[in-house]
Amino acid sequence: MSKAASNPAPEPLPADIVRAWLQPFLDHLAKERRYSAYTSRNYRQAFADFFVWLQRSQLGEGGFDALSPRDARGYIIERQSPRAGLSRLDRRTLHNHISGLRSFYRYWMQRGRLERNPFADVPLPKLEKTLPKFLTETQMTALLGGPQKLLQNEALDAFTAWRDRLVLELLYGGGLRVSELVGLNYGAIDFGSGSARVLGKGRKERICPLGAVALATLKKFRDDHAKRAGPADPVVITAQHKRLPVRAVQLLVKRYLALADLPMDLSPHKLRHSYATHLLNAGADLRAVQELLGHANLTTTQIYTHTSVARLKEIYAKAHPRA
Repeated sequence: MSKAASNPAPEPLPADIVRAWLQPFLDHLAKERRYSAYTSRNYRQAFADFFVWLQRSQLGEGGFDALSPRDARGYIIERQSPRAGLSRLDRRTLHNHISGLRSFYRYWMQRGRLERNPFADVPLPKLEKTLPKFLTETQMTALLGGPQKLLQNEALDAFTAWRDRLVLELLYGGGLRVSELVGLNYGAIDFGSGSARVLGKGRKERICPLGAVALATLKKFRDDHAKRAGPADPVVITAQHKRLPVRAVQLLVKRYLALADLPMDLSPHKLRHSYATHLLNAGADLRAVQELLGHANLTTTQIYTHTSVARLKEIYAKAHPRA
């Protein structure tokens, strides 16, 4: 759990502030920018934290437009150290908060209600560069084999075993985000080409090849266990044939990590990391992987090359006589 997640719940925002300032901004994010509910929630938390700080710093009396870049720097400095009533934000959470506040100020400047954005050019603490965690191909094979293993041991019923296998195969075989997986309908599947039309971040659409194994698993589950497979029907479902929620996918992955004796801190998103890393390790073009992942910027995809280079160095160190 991150330090930000352990923060106490923010104080309730005044209703007039929510109505006049926050809600129009959140509506803009959801309806015009098409941001995810997760991002909107984070930006709401950022605003709430900032508003509490404003009140306690006695800077709120002049309104949002009275804040100077110097005040913004003060907020950034103070939120990195514990203070009465406000627990410390880690660097990544702070970066996310400032991103939200910059967007908030930019939104109201465009509508002529605020004159400046005090957070526009304020420097932020550097983030530690960490390589994405991923599973090796051997570990991935063990993870993917979990549902069938439980089915053979009669520890799972056939519906759950094939549904769980389908979830794992689509996350890894298609490189899908969890939100993309649970939002996937049969109408988005092209069984002829073995691909899925996925709605990713910012409501951007992309085509994801699913792979022969994932496609075969999908056909098996559809034919044997799906009561409905119309264009608007969800692909991954509960036993009640409802759309599977994100939380259920997270718990499902944890179950099979434990079964395969793999680190329990790995999330479903790490299957996406594994997908990208294995593609690059096998010689896939970086820009092709960028398209497959749906990354807007190549720099986002390039982090996986560091993992691949690290693996090559490890192989070199073990195998080369001059290493």
